[in-house]
Amino acid sequence: MPHYVAIIEDAGPDDVSLWFPDLPGCISGGDDVDEALENAPEAIAFYAEELTAEGRQLPPPRTLDELKADPEFADAIRNHTAVLIEFPPGDDAAE
Repeated sequence: MPHYVAIIEDAGPDDVSLWFPDLPGCISGGDDVDEALENAPEAIAFYAEELTAEGRQLPPPRTLDELKADPEFADAIRNHTAVLIEFPPGDDAAE
């Protein structure tokens, strides 16, 4: 299963957001990290639906090492927590 790298950022005391370097404009959020992570696959699904409606496909995910080598994202990866989000989610995510 492919995994997209997500960058976790604290937006406030009860607000956490995460964004995907490979999916510009795709964000997930929640009251805490767990909720933001739980919402992440749904955010990617909505993003994929929008791309499909425009006749485009989801770009392939890059590895963490590839993103670390990209000057556009190297600082974000160095200064924030990066996590992998499986998409499409496996069967155990639906439980």
